[in-house]
Amino acid sequence: MDKAVFLDRDGTINKEVTYLYRPEDLVILPGVPEAVKILHDNGFHILVVTNQAGIARGYYTVEDMHRLHQYLNEQLKKDGAWIDAFYYCPHHPEHGIGAYRKACRCRKPDTGMFEMAEQEYKIDKKHSYMIGDKRIDVQAGRNYGIKSILVGTGYGREERETSRRQGEEPFYDFYSETLMGAAEFIIGKETKHHE
Repeated sequence: MDKAVFLDRDGTINKEVTYLYRPEDLVILPGVPEAVKILHDNGFHILVVTNQAGIARGYYTVEDMHRLHQYLNEQLKKDGAWIDAFYYCPHHPEHGIGAYRKACRCRKPDTGMFEMAEQEYKIDKKHSYMIGDKRIDVQAGRNYGIKSILVGTGYGREERETSRRQGEEPFYDFYSETLMGAAEFIIGKETKHHE
């Protein structure tokens, strides 16, 4: 069975840029390469699941996105880290153009991208996690049946404060200010499990 950490992209791995597709606009968040590396070193596959409404809206192409992902991996590899696979949703139910305008199963918080990952990996849900900076990321992970972590980068801190102000129960299994904090939490949990 494969242990996996599913990662949201924008706001979790890299700085939030509206409709990011140009390599020169990519800014990897501090500590991300180290966090990805430590997860790899502990036997996790790193799988990105990203909603790409910019493709649906016609702002950039699937090729542009692949180019960006290749560049992201080149940057991570400088620090001995990498993403094993990227899964993306190019649809949008209202703002999509042509074939991209549809309600689909792949758009988070739905679980289609996780199911795509199952075509390539035997996901061990008990020992797999979702990390993202938005409620929909956490919901997607929970809908898929894995533990989900909200990070304070991107929109995460704001989402957490809003939900606390409204007196909600936490909608995530764990909160960390950074991806490294989330990685350390996962490794700690998994290590305890093996003791």
